[in-house]
Amino acid sequence: MGSSTLPLGKIPPELLARLLARGAGATTHPRVIVGPGIGLDCAVLDFGDRYLVAKSDPITFATDEIGWYAVQVNANDIACSGAQPQFFLATLLLPETHGNADLAERIFVQITAACRELGATLVGGHTEITYGIDRPIVVGMMLGEVGKDKLVTAAGAQAGDAVLLTKGYPIEAVSIIAREFTGIRKPGLSEKPGFSEDFLEHCRNFLRAPGISVAKDARVALGAGKITAMHDPTEGGVATGLWELADASGRGIALDLASLPLLPEGERLCRAFNLDPLGCIASGALLLTTSEPEKIRAALEAEGIPAHLIGTMTAKPGVPQVARPARDEIAKLFSAAD
Repeated sequence: MGSSTLPLGKIPPELLARLLARGAGATTHPRVIVGPGIGLDCAVLDFGDRYLVAKSDPITFATDEIGWYAVQVNANDIACSGAQPQFFLATLLLPETHGNADLAERIFVQITAACRELGATLVGGHTEITYGIDRPIVVGMMLGEVGKDKLVTAAGAQAGDAVLLTKGYPIEAVSIIAREFTGIRKPGLSEKPGFSEDFLEHCRNFLRAPGISVAKDARVALGAGKITAMHDPTEGGVATGLWELADASGRGIALDLASLPLLPEGERLCRAFNLDPLGCIASGALLLTTSEPEKIRAALEAEGIPAHLIGTMTAKPGVPQVARPARDEIAKLFSAAD
């Protein structure tokens, strides 16, 4: 890659792997149970009789209801470890051009409402008006605890396990596109014909229904049977999530492509913007692996959570049926907007 400019979104996995390998020796500590790694979204620390699980993630694509997003996406990864999201810290950066008290108050209301819904508590962070940005940015950190015999990581998937995906995809992309690129935030970018206001409002509400949270999905699945791995597909969508799951476990995935649950709203919006929905940010859909797929599916669907059998873990690493996205598809819209 050299000195070439990197694309918007996550650092490319090969670069991230090199950076992590370079710093691995300096970060070793006997209480670190799970440290940084591709597909490993949470740190896990030994705190005596339990593990402390820690997650940090920024919200950079969305601006509408950014506080709600920040809590939910950080809580998702805590839930995917088998832990209960408990303590949230937020770094709130407001633009100097319109970083007023009303904006700060709206974001704090969103953060506290999301924490209340999850049973988590806002315990600290930092706020400032920041030079050089034109929109608010929230960097969140969520902490949770889990019993030592209850920890789940993306590394636990075994060859022969079934791969399930809840709800459908790309839930978060549907909400972001409808909120940011259909005449609300950037009216000149996306004046697409054929989208009624009722349809767009329905898509905006994907933030809450079906929702970008997978905390309930994870809780129900864990209570129903043996779960070997869970992963929340965010940037790069389900395609990247599958690759990260394979990387973390050192296994492969044989997909049933016809079973991938593309939501009709996602298909319609992505087609309008020439995006591949499989590579669009997909929070709200939980990837999990299990040796008891029918038992897990039945429990999820009894709670009103659709669960789709999309493939099987294999011994040979990789996901040969799906290309790994170089960046999230939705980043193309933000690049065009700049």
